[in-house]
Amino acid sequence: MSNIVKVSEKIENFKKSITVPGDKSLSIRWVLFASLANGTSKAKNLLMSEDVLAALNAVKKLGIKVIINVKECRIFGKGINGYKYKKKLTINAHNSGTLGRLILGLLTNTPYPINLVGDKSLSKRDFRRVTKPLSKFGARFKLTKNNFLPLKIFGSSELKPIKYYENKGSAQCKSSIIFAGMRSNGTTIIKAKKSRNHTELLCKYLRLPISIKNHKNFDEIKINKVKTIKSLNYDIPSDISSSAFFIVLTALSTNSELIIKNVNINPSRTGIITILKKMGVKIFFINPKVYKGEKKADIKVISAKNLKALNCPPHLNSGAIDEFLVIFLVAAKAKGVSYFKDLGELNQKESPRLKWAEKILKKLGVRTITTNNSIKIFGNPNLNLVSDKKIIIKNYLKDHRVFMTSLIAALSFGGKWIIHDKDSINTSFPNFLKIIDNLKKK
Repeated sequence: MSNIVKVSEKIENFKKSITVPGDKSLSIRWVLFASLANGTSKAKNLLMSEDVLAALNAVKKLGIKVIINVKECRIFGKGINGYKYKKKLTINAHNSGTLGRLILGLLTNTPYPINLVGDKSLSKRDFRRVTKPLSKFGARFKLTKNNFLPLKIFGSSELKPIKYYENKGSAQCKSSIIFAGMRSNGTTIIKAKKSRNHTELLCKYLRLPISIKNHKNFDEIKINKVKTIKSLNYDIPSDISSSAFFIVLTALSTNSELIIKNVNINPSRTGIITILKKMGVKIFFINPKVYKGEKKADIKVISAKNLKALNCPPHLNSGAIDEFLVIFLVAAKAKGVSYFKDLGELNQKESPRLKWAEKILKKLGVRTITTNNSIKIFGNPNLNLVSDKKIIIKNYLKDHRVFMTSLIAALSFGGKWIIHDKDSINTSFPNFLKIIDNLKKK
């Protein structure tokens, strides 16, 4: 079967309702919390992607029983100290930075060295940002000279609490420290730049010994040693990062409307909604609810007639960090010059995404000025490629968001596109193309 997708026609107008898969961040965190709980935890709508399967395989290697069927996933937790460590153990995080970084926080007390490996993309990402604070607890690490994977963790039976300033806005780093703090004797204090807060919300819902003070530019988090975690039954809301591609496709289409059902709208994740509204896209939350600490709603999007350029406030960055590639497509069709800055974190993702944004926009004929942490996009409200304009997308380290952004660009602006490495979507959104096909059907 070909691993290439070819697109030669723009999408026609549509008015539909869709459901996207479960939230990846919540899915991986549920797996980790459930593996530490006392008793059986059940999850519905768990994202069955390669990243989540890697998390399930990781906890199975640590002696935790997992059963998956069509309706649900069950994890049989053995308590906060229930992991079974082996003398020779390797955990493969594959493409998942969330899994790779978070699980290190849970392995800080391992009595035997554990190897952590990943795929080609993950092995080019900085792990020093988590091993540095985790070493302050008493764990030791052996990394490559570039601070990449593979690495080896040497745990400690006497973990000490720490005080740490997390200044990158990395939820992965913050969560890893929280997990390590759950295993240490005393109170760990984290001053963290604003970022997604799923871990903290789950800690609060599970009534773990955590306190959070929200300040304007940072959160102060205190976590004490955890003795027990109750089992967690969870119907996981849909992923807003996956929804983003269809939100943008609708915004860039003509006379189209879309409702995306039951989406997680955690305020730390809705930066894309705020940004696109500022640019003139009509987006509404329908039937909002709070579910086990997380906000969710149906999202309604109406295609935009006039898009406005935006000088994007940097405080919105962390809430949209995974969505900027598709946001840049909206800026490409907006009237005026859009400016996005303080985005160095984009180059810490599966691929150097800021560079890939520049490449894709250049292929569209859109002028940009790009630095290592900012991009100016000179929008063209009449952007529309000639039908025989050939564009090839490949060699992007199989970054699923580069693939999906390229497909949205092809359907929105026309041309003849050849997009390689279709299987990259298996890390986060295996049925992405099926939903696209559904939107094409009349």
